[in-house]
Amino acid sequence: MSDPEKKPETADVDVRPYHHPAAGFGAILSTMKHAVNEMGVLRSVSMLLKVNQSNGFDCPGCAWPDPGAGHGSHAEFCENGAKAVAAEATKHRVTPEFFEEWPVSRLLDQSDHWLESQGRLTTPMHLAPGSDHYAPIAWDEAFRLIARELNALASPDEAIFYTSGRTSNEAAFLYQLFVRLYGTNNLPDCSNMCHESSGVGMGETLGVGKGTVSLADFDLADAIFVIGQNPGTNHPRMLSALEAAARRGCHIVSINPLHEKALERFSHPQDVRDLLTGGTAIAELFLPVRINGDVALLKGIMKEVLEEERRRPGEVLDHAFIAEHTSDFEAFAAALEATSWEEIVRESGIDRELIRRAGQIYANAGRVIVCWAMGLTQHKNAVANIQEVVNLLLLRGNLGKPGAGACPVRGHSNVQGDRTMGIYERPSEVFLDRLGAAFGFDPPRHHGHDVVAAIKAMHEGRARVFFAMGGNFHSASPDTDYTAEALRRCRLTVHVATKLNRSHLVHGREALIMPCLGRTELDVRASGPQFITVEDSMSAVHGSRGSLPPASDDLLSEPAIICGLARATLGPGSPIDWEGMADDYDRIRDRIAEVIPGFEDFNARVRRPGGFALPNNAARLRFDTATGKARFTVHPIPKIPLLPGQLLMMTVRSHDQYNTTVYGLDDRYRGVYHERRVVFLNPDDIRDLKLVDRQVVDLIGEFRGETRRASRFIVVPYDIPRGCAATYFPEANVLVPVDDFADGSRTPASKSVVIRVVPTHSADRVEAPMA
Repeated sequence: MSDPEKKPETADVDVRPYHHPAAGFGAILSTMKHAVNEMGVLRSVSMLLKVNQSNGFDCPGCAWPDPGAGHGSHAEFCENGAKAVAAEATKHRVTPEFFEEWPVSRLLDQSDHWLESQGRLTTPMHLAPGSDHYAPIAWDEAFRLIARELNALASPDEAIFYTSGRTSNEAAFLYQLFVRLYGTNNLPDCSNMCHESSGVGMGETLGVGKGTVSLADFDLADAIFVIGQNPGTNHPRMLSALEAAARRGCHIVSINPLHEKALERFSHPQDVRDLLTGGTAIAELFLPVRINGDVALLKGIMKEVLEEERRRPGEVLDHAFIAEHTSDFEAFAAALEATSWEEIVRESGIDRELIRRAGQIYANAGRVIVCWAMGLTQHKNAVANIQEVVNLLLLRGNLGKPGAGACPVRGHSNVQGDRTMGIYERPSEVFLDRLGAAFGFDPPRHHGHDVVAAIKAMHEGRARVFFAMGGNFHSASPDTDYTAEALRRCRLTVHVATKLNRSHLVHGREALIMPCLGRTELDVRASGPQFITVEDSMSAVHGSRGSLPPASDDLLSEPAIICGLARATLGPGSPIDWEGMADDYDRIRDRIAEVIPGFEDFNARVRRPGGFALPNNAARLRFDTATGKARFTVHPIPKIPLLPGQLLMMTVRSHDQYNTTVYGLDDRYRGVYHERRVVFLNPDDIRDLKLVDRQVVDLIGEFRGETRRASRFIVVPYDIPRGCAATYFPEANVLVPVDDFADGSRTPASKSVVIRVVPTHSADRVEAPMA
């Protein structure tokens, strides 16, 4: 034990409450600062006026939908979108001379923020076995090197092909085609780590894994529930829709362990009235649920709805909808009736009166949208979380009508489109049949590795080549020390990227960095300028056209990289016209139209202003389930028993980051500046743990007798439920066990991590594995 007489070590961290509305002048100043520092004044104006415009490029940030042709503004971007654009369109460059100066061993000591700030990669780089410096390599030589390693494997299943959600539809389709022609379904993607639970939960109950609403539905909803989501940081353009809803009297309920500033009050940066008057109040009710108390809370809201139905028979539940379009209601209702209010209140951490108010809002609203993000999807019981949301919607028929439905808010800009294009380790037989018929081959039928399985396979020597189409796999993954060791056991690691990140430094015996064009840049091929397409969170598909000269003459587009890799690996005997598709993306879209339902006449439809929307059977009350109906489901209230001194931790983003990309060191809305290694704790927990404000501590993760340590975090008091803690990722991902994942979806349980918080100099220190 540590010496009680010893004065605790503290850190001088700038923590001050943020008393202003979200966005507003703060967003304007932050946007100007990032944009001008990275791009300069003229480029900033030019680029930001082209973001999310019909003749411009899709924001490389989140997947929130555009307003549609004729409904948007000339400045259709948010603060964090501007940061994403500035990061990509930066004037800073990472050249071969940079790698001559900086060995990998020294780069590993730099922060993620420092790596991000160095600028755009310009040249393919090769790390030879035993070397500590990347060196330039020609594209053809890089393709031959990869092909040689792939073709030397004992089985195609010894290769892993990862995809981030930034990849375009065209690149994703080519990528999965190449991988399946090569002979494997090892196609893990970032969806495995975020909304996989949404897809599984909705797929089992509604027959579709996508949201059922459009942006227009937000104009009609009587109530909107925002659960496990922080729009102000992660999807700021969503606040415009919420503000408009709040102004017309829509009831907005926020359910989140952390009181998020943006759901309290929002000041639209383009609305002079908002700027001058202090903005608009958004959520009228805030429910500070305990971490992973969502099943209990949702059961409580639904129990209140059933009790209101007893008080007003026939006026609350949509009996006709339940009878015609659902199954298993009786079992659901009986289980809910048997659940005690005592258990609901205890496990949710929410007072009975607050639950009653939320239930009344739901019961009295004619049209309800429920939105959610990773606060629901990254728990062991995440699929149950999603299915309880479905239960709530079904009670009052909030599907298949305007202004109502399910709205999983996706993160990366084309993560949903990648899955539509076939980036999936467990493809359906129908998809494989269509793909095989279109291209004249028999695709592999056995399931491949998801992210967790891929990490395990590399660690155990069952996978020897790792290829990443974008992303920062090491830092985004759970158990980053274990993941680092897994990557280092590979023969070859390859990363297609625009900027340097930590995954390029945690490498196999041999490594390649393959720099690609960004969304903002001109893509000119043999047939002329090209454009790509993306699918947003609400299944709308539209084009994206860059306009900047490329950061380097040595960059290739993602489709061109994939086609070059396919030609080198599959050889001259491949029946696919890779060269033709690399030179004319219309040809790729024609092949997509042959394989993917909903993309008929793709080239013509995507050229129309605003693009087109994909069909959604559940939104039309056609449920592709075994019964042909939407299913009510029954789930126990999950319990994660905590021993004395233990807390339940969740990882979150700061306001100055997007996924693992760290743009700056401030979290303005939470009032933390110039620091990321912080742990947010309830003041009463700080007292009971005999800690003090700003104390330097270590976080010890405890799982099945294993311990993991994240060193030197700083205690920050915060309005968070007792027994809970919050930290930023990727810094705390080292604490997320690789074997702790959601039942059914296998999404890492990054928001249900059992930890202890101990003074940094505590004598019970344990050694963490080296990264």
